[in-house]
Amino acid sequence: MKPQIIATTRIYERTQERLDREFHCHRLYEAKDRAATLKELAHRVRALATFGGGGADAAMMDALPELEIISNFGVGVDAIDLVAAKQRGIIVTNTPDVLNDCVADTAFALALNVMRKFPQAEQYLRSGYWATRGPYPLTTALDGKTMGILGLGRIGEAIAKRAIAFGMKVRYHNRRKKDAPYPYDPDPAALAKNADVLVVVTPGGAETDRLVNAKVLDALGPQGYLVNIARGSVVDEPVLLGYLQQGKIAGAGLDVFADEPRVPAEFLALDNAVLLPHVGSATVETRTAMGNLQVDNLLRHFAGKPVLTRVV
Repeated sequence: MKPQIIATTRIYERTQERLDREFHCHRLYEAKDRAATLKELAHRVRALATFGGGGADAAMMDALPELEIISNFGVGVDAIDLVAAKQRGIIVTNTPDVLNDCVADTAFALALNVMRKFPQAEQYLRSGYWATRGPYPLTTALDGKTMGILGLGRIGEAIAKRAIAFGMKVRYHNRRKKDAPYPYDPDPAALAKNADVLVVVTPGGAETDRLVNAKVLDALGPQGYLVNIARGSVVDEPVLLGYLQQGKIAGAGLDVFADEPRVPAEFLALDNAVLLPHVGSATVETRTAMGNLQVDNLLRHFAGKPVLTRVV
């Protein structure tokens, strides 16, 4: 018999199809009564497949006493209670590496678009203003500028390579200094002070909650740009909004928000912000690879083999 698992939230269609082929997959997100469904499956389900905000807290783990593994679609596992999982001996996996390039492309596209204002320039043309008002106003070049990378992990390193290719300088800050060919700054504010564009690539969670705050944005200054492709929680969103409205920083490129998919309406009125609906890894190729890794971790576990990408 196929192992029984639960998908806690809607997952990429191709991945769901593979989960259905390989396992007896219960779709918790379709249940009218989640608590009743968990109670019914309590002693039958040994694995969870999670994605995004549909993680797993301690209460869900307690509701599934036979749970052995939580396989997450994505790198970020801040929606999963890792402490609770470790205490209960539950394996947690994620899908690193396969999305590095797509997310790095998104980060660099945001930097390019917010500094060069390409979306606004296109709208200027579409509105007929080129013919009636003349050339679009000059913008800011990337060449020669310094990109500060807050979180030089796998994705951060991929962003750094793109920055170098565009003729930019690179600096970084991590919790611990790395053996990297870029100057290191001791804290986020110091990094922001030394950067023309600050790119946020840290994990989410309590440790990085509002890490980019007024102090950091003050250091970035009125000529500086912020790009966030990490988690909305890493940036103090109300403070950022005020700084953008007041011109206390030059602009922001945002792929993530504090309360997705709800974006404060005030952001939509800004001319100095480029906004995306959390599409950092959203390509067919990358999402397929992420899903395959998620499923492969489950298959290896049920075959008695070590999982490929263990977090806990």
